[in-house]
Amino acid sequence: MDSSAPPRFAKDFLSILDLSPDVLDRLLRVSAQMKADRRLGRQAPAATVLAGLHVALLFEKPSLRTRSTFEIAIRELGGDTLHLPAALAEGTREPLQDIARNLERWVRALVIRTFAQEKVATLAAAGRDLHVINALTDEEHPCQALADAFTLRERWGDCRGRTIAFVGDGNNVATSLAQVACMLGVTVHVASPSGYELPDSVVDEVARVARDGATVRLFSDPRRAVEGVNAVYTDVWASMGEEAEAAARRHIFTPYQVNAELMAAAAPNALFMHCLPAHRGEEVTSDVIDSSASVVFDQAENRLHTQKALLSMLVG
Repeated sequence: MDSSAPPRFAKDFLSILDLSPDVLDRLLRVSAQMKADRRLGRQAPAATVLAGLHVALLFEKPSLRTRSTFEIAIRELGGDTLHLPAALAEGTREPLQDIARNLERWVRALVIRTFAQEKVATLAAAGRDLHVINALTDEEHPCQALADAFTLRERWGDCRGRTIAFVGDGNNVATSLAQVACMLGVTVHVASPSGYELPDSVVDEVARVARDGATVRLFSDPRRAVEGVNAVYTDVWASMGEEAEAAARRHIFTPYQVNAELMAAAAPNALFMHCLPAHRGEEVTSDVIDSSASVVFDQAENRLHTQKALLSMLVG
């Protein structure tokens, strides 16, 4: 193989672990170019990358940022979107395998937001010519992690040697954040109450892809986790599908609220991050999310640029 050739993408993007460090680095560089070129509109170099191609969107869970940014990304790359009924993701009207085999005859890619990671894996395996993109499952949220990584690159440049603390449930966002951060050489502290820790399997997987001495450390005390870190990240206490547990989780997670006192334990000029939507007054106070330390809306904006890069590299 020509050593000068760009690193190759896998067929699908189901997890940050589908990326090699070299591909991740290239994707973030392409994201920066996409962001810089957006002002050029239809004259942007990537404006025809998806010309003549269709991308299907299948959203079983509600979405503002993910749906909006994927729709805009596809259109700004010159492609067309096909919106599929959410009920198709249940796989009851017809098997998921058959859905994939139909879709690959009509569209180039499928962006799916659903519950079980197993569903996106099933669709990807069945559609041999269909590029499947995981737009969120209960287990992982890799598209959010790409935007997080790009936001950190914008703020820090070289990320190696930095530390980020995730405070809250060791959920899908925490999983993908740990994967991408350690791949960039950023150590991750995860502070969670007992029973809500980042799974051991995730910690083991991250250790295999970590670079430049980055590690994942688990804490029960949020203050210890945040001491001296360069960024503090949190997420809602009850994710989609966990609404019935909201009251119980509110009681359990109250000591894990990110407020001004907790942020004061971080390093000077530490960033505050959140994948949104935020429940102000619960996992984070308004004074923190609206502070100069907050990059939450940069993260939201960067979903567009990283997803344009993802589509151009995977599908275009």
